[in-house]
Amino acid sequence: MTVRVRRAYDPPAVEDGCRVLVDRLWPRGLARENARIEHWLRELAPSNELRKWFAHDPARWDEFRHRYADELRAPAAAAALAALHGLLAAHPVLTLLHAARDTTHNNAEALRQWLEAKGAPRAARE
Repeated sequence: MTVRVRRAYDPPAVEDGCRVLVDRLWPRGLARENARIEHWLRELAPSNELRKWFAHDPARWDEFRHRYADELRAPAAAAALAALHGLLAAHPVLTLLHAARDTTHNNAEALRQWLEAKGAPRAARE
């Protein structure tokens, strides 16, 4: 199994496997019929407060990941995490999608790293 991270705006690729959007808001200007997004787990997105605080500032990246991990461990995220683990078990490749311009410092990458640290399947960055 492989977990990948891509921008939702990137054209879908065969190697993406199951495509899962992990942003709270639908990406601006992205047509749903062209996105090939199979699941939208908005409950796995960082809270609005955390998202605004982070503002994709690389200097806040480490602290963002710690705060985001705390949110992922909260009971509110349990059902969405269970759904994600079910998708991981059912698909050999899972691609976490985000809308951020920064392809290194975003919530999908933080989630991928968190899953990897928890012993999730092999993760791959694109």
